[in-house]
Parts: sequence; C-alpha cells; structure tokens
Amino acid sequence: MAKEASVKIVRERYKVNGEFSVITPNRPIFNEAKKLCGITNPRTMTYIHSYGGEAPFFEGISKGILRGTRCDNPKCESKGSIYLPFRIFCPDCLKKMKIVDLTKTAQKTAKIHTFMVCERSGAFNTLDKPIKFINIEFDGVCTILMSYLSAGEPEIGMRVAPIFRTKNPTYTITDLSWVPVGTPKSKLPKGFSF
Repeated sequence: MAKEASVKIVRERYKVNGEFSVITPNRPIFNEAKKLCGITNPRTMTYIHSYGGEAPFFEGISKGILRGTRCDNPKCESKGSIYLPFRIFCPDCLKKMKIVDLTKTAQKTAKIHTFMVCERSGAFNTLDKPIKFINIEFDGVCTILMSYLSAGEPEIGMRVAPIFRTKNPTYTITDLSWVPVGTPKSKLPKGFSF
C-alpha cells in the first residue's frame, strides 16, 4: 500500500516523503448491451504548490488579516499604489513592495464592483453551488479582488465585509469570503469569522 505524500521544510528546502503519484487499475465501462465503450483511468496526484513570497497573504487570511502590498519606491511613477490581490513586485518599477494590512480598509469600504453567479463548476471545486463570484473594490486600492459571496444575493455597489476561515483553514483563497455588511455572526458559514 502506498504511503501518503507529505512535505516538510528542512534547511530551507522541501523534503518530500511518500507517494505523490498513485496509479489505480483501469476499469472497463460497458453499455446496457454489455458492449465495451471505454475505460476509467483513475490517478491520484499530490501537488506541491509553493507560495514563496505570497505566503504572508495566505497565512494572514487564516488569521483574519487581509494583506495587500504597496509600492514605496520614490522613483516609481506609481509610488504609493496599493494592490490587492497581493503582489510581490511592483508591476511598474519591478521593486519589491511593502506588505500592508488592508483588513480595516476592507471592513469600511469594500463594495461589489460586479458579479457572476455560476450554477456549475469545474472538477475539484470545494465551494457550494451556486457560486456567487464577486469582484470587490476598495477605497485607496488600485486593483479589484475576485472572491465569492457566502450569504445574501449580490448587487453592484453592495457594501460587503470580509470573513475568514480561521478554524481549520485550508491556506487557500477560499479561506477568504464576503458577506453583506450587517450580516450577523450566526449566518456565517461554519469555521468563518469576521
């Protein structure tokens, strides 16, 4: 039996252990007349997705903190620009940016710029359907963040508040979601908090 894949950091390097690719035997697919129509081809893969410089963003949302970045390069024509989604380097001058806490900005100024509701999704989706994707704008932030609404029905211009999966976080973008301002704690999804 294959040993489950695991990864840890040893001396600043990934140390992998176990099986990252497990092949399961194919199985035939027959129609009602017992005619062969195809086969299943099951595979199990474990991927290592390195966050690198974006790790502070994902760690932050697991703790209820929304982090963005700001260009502080005095020679950059975009000096002072704040970005969310999180960016490591300024897209204009390519200098490393400063991490900034945008939690209060989001709580006070976030609103839906536009939205889309999806009844179906791709493989491995973990969000409940329909998914209410929202694009969020913030005062003082020059970019728009895409996320999802966990309660209520989206409307353009609707004020929303960030919620964070702080209990059993997945350390993925789905640990950040949004609800209409005024939503009571009792209406938040399990594991989420303001």
